[in-house]
Amino acid sequence: MHIVGEASKRVKTGITIAFDDFDLEGVKYSHDDPLVITPIIGNSPVKRVLVDNGASIDILLYNTFIRMGYNDSQLTLTDMLIYGFTGVECPVEGIIKLPLIMGQEPRQAMQMLSFVVVKAGSTYTTIPFMTGIHAFKAVPSSYHSVIKFSTRDKIGEERGDQKMAKSCYVASLREDGVGGRSCPFRI
Repeated sequence: MHIVGEASKRVKTGITIAFDDFDLEGVKYSHDDPLVITPIIGNSPVKRVLVDNGASIDILLYNTFIRMGYNDSQLTLTDMLIYGFTGVECPVEGIIKLPLIMGQEPRQAMQMLSFVVVKAGSTYTTIPFMTGIHAFKAVPSSYHSVIKFSTRDKIGEERGDQKMAKSCYVASLREDGVGGRSCPFRI
């Protein structure tokens, strides 16, 4: 075996991302809330965005896609199949590339993400997974209820919303609500 060419080099930021007691300001304990944020996607602030590093695609729910003012003609069709936690197939409408912005100026960052648009029931509107987290070189901490990332001006952060996280969790448990149809995804 042999390697042809040079190995790709990683970009070194020289910035250390860490969490300490200052990051706990405003966090209500004890909790086991997921990290739920409100970044800007496209040109819209989008609430109920679940940060989950357990899968490999960035999900945008179809009803959120429509409420943001987009339409089916803006989707790139795909034959990708994704499945819910129970093994039930979740219909993929297509893929759209949109900017996702986190943080506040001057510590704000933007990345273009390819969202897989699906028709599925969920209390969350969007689920940026590993690809989005890696694009930002971000480190989420549900314990601290914050996601931190590198920016041009040191470290930026997007604070979680515990009240919204609890509301999404309770709604997902209701039999008459979205709960019975909630669709955690896997490829």
